[in-house]
Amino acid sequence: MKFLHSKNRLESVSDGVFAFAATLMVVTIGNNATITSFQDELPNLISFAVSFFVMMAIWKVHYNYFRRTDFIDNWIIAFNMVLLFTVLFYIFPIRSLINTGTGGVRISIEKFASIFQMYSSGFLLIFLCFCFMYLRAYKKTNDLKLLFYSRHFFVFVLVALISFIFATLRIGLLFGFPGFIYAFLGPLCYFHSKWFHKKHNLKY
Repeated sequence: MKFLHSKNRLESVSDGVFAFAATLMVVTIGNNATITSFQDELPNLISFAVSFFVMMAIWKVHYNYFRRTDFIDNWIIAFNMVLLFTVLFYIFPIRSLINTGTGGVRISIEKFASIFQMYSSGFLLIFLCFCFMYLRAYKKTNDLKLLFYSRHFFVFVLVALISFIFATLRIGLLFGFPGFIYAFLGPLCYFHSKWFHKKHNLKY
């Protein structure tokens, strides 16, 4: 007997993992903090704030997916599990990057490159999961808006791949160029949207 998948259960376990990831970020903040040590804790607080809002942005993308479609199958569940697994580890390279930028941690150029590689790998894997989830739902529903978002997030994957390559080859690493490459997401997504809507005669 084949059972229908529960969308609510999948969303519930996903929200639980996001909450756990937020807990992992905060447990190291302020354990021994005092008024006099607040300045020393400031870099950690900044890295926590940035990491938290990045994670919340990912949660919003995840939230939007389940508002746009009710289709759930084993492939969607599998992609979602990989996404959640990645989110749990994604917060650590983000915090390392911010700590480095705020002077909280001093590392070598080799380790800096490794952190960028970890960041890009996590970013790539997260949005590749979104890309596959939307593509799977599109193939089962033929809803063009799902195809649009699948290709939209594939743009994210390509940019992350380019960033990873730049970090691996140490191109512009001292200037943080593998990070600045993400600024191209806006223009690329804009042109993709214009092209897709024109090709399929869709209105905004």
